[in-house]
Amino acid sequence: MRIQLSEHFTYPKLIRFVLPSVVMMIFTSIYSVVDGLFVSNFVGKTPFAAVNLIMPLLMAIGSLGFMIGAGGTAIVARTLGEGHEERAKRYFSLLVYVTAIGGAVLAAVGQLLLPQISALLGAEGAMLKDCVLYGRIILCAMPFFMLQNVFQSFFVTAEKAQLGLFVTVAAGLTNMALDALFVAVLPWGLAGAALATTFSQVIGGIVPVFYFMRKNDSLLRLTRTQLYGRILLKACTNGSSELMSNISASVVTMLYNHQLLRLAGEDGIAAYGVMMYVSFIFAAIFIGYAVGGAPVISYHFGAGNTAELKNLFRKSMVLVSATGAVMTLSAIAASAPLSGIFVGYDPALYDMTVHGFRVIAFAFLFSGVNIFGSAFFTALNNGAVSAAISFLRTLLFQSASVLILPLLWGLNGVWAAVIAAELFALMITVSFLIAKRKKYQYI
Repeated sequence: MRIQLSEHFTYPKLIRFVLPSVVMMIFTSIYSVVDGLFVSNFVGKTPFAAVNLIMPLLMAIGSLGFMIGAGGTAIVARTLGEGHEERAKRYFSLLVYVTAIGGAVLAAVGQLLLPQISALLGAEGAMLKDCVLYGRIILCAMPFFMLQNVFQSFFVTAEKAQLGLFVTVAAGLTNMALDALFVAVLPWGLAGAALATTFSQVIGGIVPVFYFMRKNDSLLRLTRTQLYGRILLKACTNGSSELMSNISASVVTMLYNHQLLRLAGEDGIAAYGVMMYVSFIFAAIFIGYAVGGAPVISYHFGAGNTAELKNLFRKSMVLVSATGAVMTLSAIAASAPLSGIFVGYDPALYDMTVHGFRVIAFAFLFSGVNIFGSAFFTALNNGAVSAAISFLRTLLFQSASVLILPLLWGLNGVWAAVIAAELFALMITVSFLIAKRKKYQYI
């Protein structure tokens, strides 16, 4: 039975509602993980390092979809809560069209500048050629990847989270199957891994377009619209935290790669790549919860239902805190077998990866509250606070930590930087939640 945005949420109902979004985000994060797994084991260590070096740039370009999806969902869900369904459809349509056009423009610019940017990131020789090859193929599907990110949020707002889950799982399974075919069976190497991801992203982006173009029984549909400049600006500013989070994460990863190249060479980048793959999946659980819960928060905020807002905030804090503790224990326990899957062929690289993995695992204790806190303020249409949390967490604290701590502890300082950044961000998040409690009445 379909759960509506307007309902009262118990723990079981809230988990059921957000679960499709959590699974969607996990499958989305699997794209790069599966590519890395096949490239590392079937193509080699240098192409694997190249994928890890160029991936932050590709994710930064694709962050437009995250921004419009999160910021636009808050506006559309609030508009639905206020009772303006037709207006919500027009806003939704505008945001989808802008994403498609913006994605095409950014992909074209990326194609032109990719060799120069790859060289600036530190790639040279064979690694530079691999970065350009992989990046240019992935950029061909960038508009579809952005659309997929947008629809992940809007499927929830349309009360069709299950359908969004189906589309994302289909895209993820396509990626896995084609990786196995193009890399393990056919001798297509790194290009095969990139093509597998490209085809899966096309599926994830184009199928929702066809669904929302026709008549359907959801709350949303693509229709004629106009340029609502104020709404577009509001969506961008409101979703700026997600944009900042993704761009900052990409910039910080480049800093990590620079430090790791200096301290441990290609092995350092490869080890960090394994940790980030698993971290992507773990973080996807928190991000999926935020994506799934945000439309409900925005709806009840728009409807002026402070009692349900308090209920959602309280239950969400309990869930993300408990999940963070479970993730930390799971990451420590799984560090050895997961490292073995990716880099078990190289004993020194394996040992480095396991050690770093066990250090970074403690960051999950704090990251869930930080991710939810930023998304919570986005859902309340307070993009400024949300962006501040994301900026401090993903850029300022991470950059400072990764530049300073290695001076004190060498390679261990790189791993510890993740924990330090999340701990400082937790202090900021809690401070904002306390400071804004009377204004929004969620406590």
